[in-house]
Amino acid sequence: MNFRLKGMRELGIGLSSLALFQMSFGSALAQSAPSAADHRTQSPIKHVIVIIGENHSFDNVFATYEPKNGHGIWNLRSLGIVNKDGSPGPNFKLAQQKAATDTTADSFLLSPAKAAFPGGVLPAPLTGGPKSSYITGNSLQLAQESENGLPADYYQYLVSGGTGQASHVPDQRIPNVNALPPGPFQLTNATTLNYHDYSASPVHRFYQMWQQLDCNINQATPLRPSGCDSSLFSWVETVVGAGSNGDAQPANFSAEYSPTAKTTGEGSTALGFYNMHTGDVPYFKHLADHYAMSDNFHQSVNGGTGANHIMIGHGDAIWFSDGAGNPMPPPHNVTVAAGSKNAGIVDEVENPNPAAGTNNWYAEDGYGGGSYGSPSYGGGSYTNCSDTRQPGVAPIVDYLKSLPKPIASKCEPGHYYLLNNYNPGYFGNGNNAFTDNSPNNTVFTIPPSTVPSIGDSLNKADVSWKYYGDQWNNYVGDPYQLNYGAQGANTDEYCNICNPFQYDTSIMTNPAMVAAHIQDTTNLYADISAGTLPAVSFVKPSGLVDGHPSSSKLDLFEGFSKKIIDAVKANPKLWADTAIFVTFDEGGGYYDSGYVQPVDFFGDGTRIPFIVVSPLAKQGHVSHEYTDHVSILKFIERNWRLKPVSNRSRDNFPNPIAHERNPYVPVNSPAIGDLFDMFDFDSAPNQWRW
Repeated sequence: MNFRLKGMRELGIGLSSLALFQMSFGSALAQSAPSAADHRTQSPIKHVIVIIGENHSFDNVFATYEPKNGHGIWNLRSLGIVNKDGSPGPNFKLAQQKAATDTTADSFLLSPAKAAFPGGVLPAPLTGGPKSSYITGNSLQLAQESENGLPADYYQYLVSGGTGQASHVPDQRIPNVNALPPGPFQLTNATTLNYHDYSASPVHRFYQMWQQLDCNINQATPLRPSGCDSSLFSWVETVVGAGSNGDAQPANFSAEYSPTAKTTGEGSTALGFYNMHTGDVPYFKHLADHYAMSDNFHQSVNGGTGANHIMIGHGDAIWFSDGAGNPMPPPHNVTVAAGSKNAGIVDEVENPNPAAGTNNWYAEDGYGGGSYGSPSYGGGSYTNCSDTRQPGVAPIVDYLKSLPKPIASKCEPGHYYLLNNYNPGYFGNGNNAFTDNSPNNTVFTIPPSTVPSIGDSLNKADVSWKYYGDQWNNYVGDPYQLNYGAQGANTDEYCNICNPFQYDTSIMTNPAMVAAHIQDTTNLYADISAGTLPAVSFVKPSGLVDGHPSSSKLDLFEGFSKKIIDAVKANPKLWADTAIFVTFDEGGGYYDSGYVQPVDFFGDGTRIPFIVVSPLAKQGHVSHEYTDHVSILKFIERNWRLKPVSNRSRDNFPNPIAHERNPYVPVNSPAIGDLFDMFDFDSAPNQWRW
């Protein structure tokens, strides 16, 4: 679960008033006026809309999808790992999950020694999500007041689908829950667990994800030449989960559920998948059938929401600084916010080495701030990956060096990079969040960043753009999100860590720029209707409808996407030259069978869904070209003739040259595509030829 939801959901925190926003920044309807540069494109595409959901891997969504027109695809069904009906297939062992051992203190193992799970079964997947729903009284009226981003017939799913069970117990809705074979299992069934029901959320943090991939060059095969066999998803999930926040492992801890033991609360949640063959995920299946999709698009960072959204906006990671662009070490077992109610001793440096006497219980790792109601309680999230003496660094760097073509870490000396989720350096009202010692704030906030973003590039080129954040208007007037929670019209489910530009001094210190470029999704719907959409739009749903397991549902993100796509189609002139990219921030910790290309210390990570919706998309096409989040930046840059964001950002990587026998593997690694192969521009009307 991302930091915002883990910390804030437990505290019941949220937001307030549009009037304050207008007083601070002028009209919330301020426009980025179209410019001549908007139309000087390399293709017929004049508008790009990027819709970013939360936390589903490619196989979790498209496990059994069969493309139209005879296109090939890499998924659980095509590999024979599962059958159409979701049962184990003839090649089920290709996805076999294993237990492992890492008990040596000060020795994080990227690929530890493995063995079969006891009894040859998965640890039971546990429950997660609301027992009923997150809407008070399951009120349909409150659901409609709380969220404006759904078609009318989707609001019913906001007030239904609860687990009906206690949290963190074996999920009795899953048949044979205590004796599942050690690999992927279908989440849904016809009687007890419906597609529209809430499900649990797996761990999705940096070192955990690297370890789940189990990368070792000695395991390399023609199918996966990087040697990442993804066999440790369940083990990592059950032995460390989302991190310790520096706490000692409980005396009664167990990787297996029992009524008297303390567990990570997840079990083998990571191995669940939906089944399009039996009716799951119907809208995204419809989009894949009629437009274009990729089965080789990846989350760009191992880890969670914050780091991946940062990479989406910057093509690079950001790091701890003095707030003026100079790197410095983050707090490491020192007192912060001295003299305020936030004062406390914190350690913000990650340490995935196992604590003494444990099997892989990370010494210092977890979420920052608010997890248990204290602004100064939380875990480490920075790593100086330029120094192989730092915890967890050497195994990843050594692995990158071991590849046939060694991969550089791209870690600069003295820089402590953010790997997971800390709050951005600015509030929506432009105030510095890092220096704010309000007891409603958290000390786990990254200082204002000077790392350049795609927003800076677009501004320099005079190309219009906006970031549309659902519930932004509420959030600006209530920076601490005190009205967080599903309580009606004032509900604030805005995701602060999801806005890559909210970390940036170049954007957030200029009120006019904030007003022009960062707006609510209410403005998005108005801009679509009026034909005033900017050239580039990034769109983020609220926490209620972003699809994040446990706190939201995949069907709600389908509905959010459908509302936008239907609105664009209803404006024929806009639809004719628009490309809508529907994707996710990361795989959410769900298992995926695909190839992973190491590109630097930070990733890549597992595959995630990516769909192009456009009249110019290749209908029914499945792209195998290797891509990740930064491919979106490469598309924008190629289309509007922009240079890479910086001299070190990933958009400098070349387009892939595919292996002659394996189209998924670039022979010129590290390489990521620019998404142009998913369009049929030659069939565009003459006025759009390029």
